[in-house]
Amino acid sequence: MAVPQAGETAPAFEAPDQNGTTHRLADYRGRKVALYFYPKDDTSGCTTQACNLRDNYQQLLAAGVQVLGVSIDSAKSHQKFIEKHELPFPLLVDEDKKLVQDYGVWQEKSMYGRKYMGTMRYTFLIDEEGKVERVITKVETKNHAAQLL
Repeated sequence: MAVPQAGETAPAFEAPDQNGTTHRLADYRGRKVALYFYPKDDTSGCTTQACNLRDNYQQLLAAGVQVLGVSIDSAKSHQKFIEKHELPFPLLVDEDKKLVQDYGVWQEKSMYGRKYMGTMRYTFLIDEEGKVERVITKVETKNHAAQLL
């Protein structure tokens, strides 16, 4: 699936968070959503990114932006990540890779000359009507909240 572009309708989703609570894009109608995809819980870049969003969470909420993180990790992994870093926002479980595929972020990556499939660090800012307002493909992990605001 191709990466949704600005102006397009965001792919609908339904996924459980770390506690098993189901989140649907339709539930957020009337609010902006920062749907951020990240490779793996508790790795250096992903932790830096999550903590930047945590530290600026009240500003994001004040700007009307609900943050939802997504990775292919398990609910248990998400729970540990949230507890360890005191993250105030839900992390959606995508073990079946449906969201990463629907949003086109499951792509070929390369590390040390080895090619493999993995989650790209992309963020989709979705407007109140469910349309993609912006796609951030060059995420600055230490400054991600500012990129959203």
